[in-house]
Amino acid sequence: MSKQIILDADYKPTDDEPFMNDRQREYFRSKLLAWKDEILKEAKETLATLQSESENHPDIADRASSETDRAIELRARDRQRKLIAKIDAAVSRIDDGSYGYCEETGEPISLKRLEARPIATLSLEAQERHERNERVFRDD
Repeated sequence: MSKQIILDADYKPTDDEPFMNDRQREYFRSKLLAWKDEILKEAKETLATLQSESENHPDIADRASSETDRAIELRARDRQRKLIAKIDAAVSRIDDGSYGYCEETGEPISLKRLEARPIATLSLEAQERHERNERVFRDD
């Protein structure tokens, strides 16, 4: 059984403390789970909206507009479903101790990057290298 870590409401990870110590791991776990809860809450609201707007529009332009809105919303929900999978994977990495370390180099990912993108799996340098390679191959 792991010990319970209580964080101050104003706690922010800093480079002055050991990287991915218990407090930092708990901070990012809380941040990730709050993000996931927010996405799920929005998804429920969207579903309720889509169900309430499912009435048949007699005007063809209104119907087309409604269908376009629905398609855009469903595409956004699909992106969020994939994001939830990435959040769950990040929480699993916190549990196994690999969170915060670059998948390519094994080096720590900067706290600034993790703060901005808590699901990051690559350091900024590795991500930039990956994107450069992607561009090169996409242009072929």
